[in-house]
Amino acid sequence: MRHWARRIRPGGFPGPSLISGLTLTTTRPSSDSSAFKAQLAQAQNIVILTGAGVSAESGIPTFRGPGGLWRTYQATDLATPQAFQRDPSLVWEFYHYRRELMATKAPNPAHRALAQFETQCEGQGRSCRVITQNIDGLHQAAGSQDVLELHGALFRVRCTACGVETANHDSPICPALHGRGQPDAHRSEPPIPVASLPRCVDCGGLLRPAVVWFGENLNPEVFRRAHQAVDECDLCLVVGTSALVYPAALFAPGVAARGAEVAEFNIEPTASTSDYGFYFEGPCGQTLPPLLLG
Repeated sequence: MRHWARRIRPGGFPGPSLISGLTLTTTRPSSDSSAFKAQLAQAQNIVILTGAGVSAESGIPTFRGPGGLWRTYQATDLATPQAFQRDPSLVWEFYHYRRELMATKAPNPAHRALAQFETQCEGQGRSCRVITQNIDGLHQAAGSQDVLELHGALFRVRCTACGVETANHDSPICPALHGRGQPDAHRSEPPIPVASLPRCVDCGGLLRPAVVWFGENLNPEVFRRAHQAVDECDLCLVVGTSALVYPAALFAPGVAARGAEVAEFNIEPTASTSDYGFYFEGPCGQTLPPLLLG
């Protein structure tokens, strides 16, 4: 199996919709609620792909685009193995800020609707699987089960020495990070000594966030399960994601290319919107609940 690395499509925009040699026909997607509900009622294997747009509705910054900075950095400047090797203190301050911020946030109506729909499907003998690019754990907090987290989890850590990965909700994650990580661009503090950064309780090695940084391979088992779910689905929902990051950028177009139904829920059209059968514009917390549960 190919080992996919997390990366952004060059130029920031998807190219032509060409999956496995099949070129998609460009048509205008439907926003017919009744037609979508009919497809939803018939579907037996449903995959839901979610991205940063869902979390943004809970007040979580995306750190992308204009104004999407932490201090003077884009997330892509810090979310790399090279950045961590160069300045682990700076990277840990960034992730400490994100951990502390996310601990104050709660699932929004989109998260809750997806969790309720998943439970409803289970009771009907249907399959419903959430595959997310988000690392905040809000799907699980809303009640979703066995979520496939393509990019890892913010509240998990992995030892750089022994490789052990564990859940960690400590606040702060280590004493030296207390009060650090504020996003003020003018804030200037000396780096935290490496010995004072989060350490492994088993071997004492330096811990890192258990997230997939740009240029790193996805967890092969998570990717295998996600790929299988996408291959087997007869309905795919794209929720709050612009589909700019591989390999998730290929999932929904691949479903559409083999003739299965895809419905997109976003605040604005994406480069792949015209490839899909349905498109519902607006905040996911407003569009999803009545269509999934109404």
